[in-house]
Amino acid sequence: MGRIGRIDEQALEDAARVVREGGLIVLPTDTVYGVACDPCNPAAISLLYQAKQRPASKALQVILASTNNLTRLGLYLPEPLDRLAAAFLPGPFSPIAAASPDSPLSTLRNEKDGSRTQAIRLPDSDLSLRILQFTGPLAASSANRSGGQSPQTVQEAYEALGDAVDLYLDGGPTQGHMASTVVAASPEASDGISILRQGIISRAAIRQVLQSADGGVAA
Repeated sequence: MGRIGRIDEQALEDAARVVREGGLIVLPTDTVYGVACDPCNPAAISLLYQAKQRPASKALQVILASTNNLTRLGLYLPEPLDRLAAAFLPGPFSPIAAASPDSPLSTLRNEKDGSRTQAIRLPDSDLSLRILQFTGPLAASSANRSGGQSPQTVQEAYEALGDAVDLYLDGGPTQGHMASTVVAASPEASDGISILRQGIISRAAIRQVLQSADGGVAA
């Protein structure tokens, strides 16, 4: 039966346990509430898709507390996404990471050229990042039935997903939907990137960073 809990030390430990055991949690992000699980556990990922009634063709994001987590997930940000990540993460920026052959993730997208990729997000929320420090990286999607409205409160998430989720973490109302800018590396493009979805971060802001001499991956 799904349980709603205020976010304290015990709830965070419970959330980490649920994830380790292959269950689902709901957590607040910097935009809306998300439903999440262990991104390396195919059975848990299947439960998430079932809970949302989400088509299997729609990929999941992986949310992280730090880009330092990328290496152990077998992911890396190709140039110039690493420079953009340094500028825009945490925040509404979703770079498409490349996966190594030994990546343990069960959420990877198979590309036409045979490579595998993964969209990542670092929420711009101290509370979200604290949860992720306990649980580790999570496969995530908005905590609603597929096609439904993204929830801004834990109660809205519970009404959508009910007992399909083991633990709901109540962090109060979120800011509401703010689309992140999704960017992939594109060596053929003049600036080395392809904007797959225009969100809050504008092309002009991205161009300014790319023209800067500063770079490196955000911690």
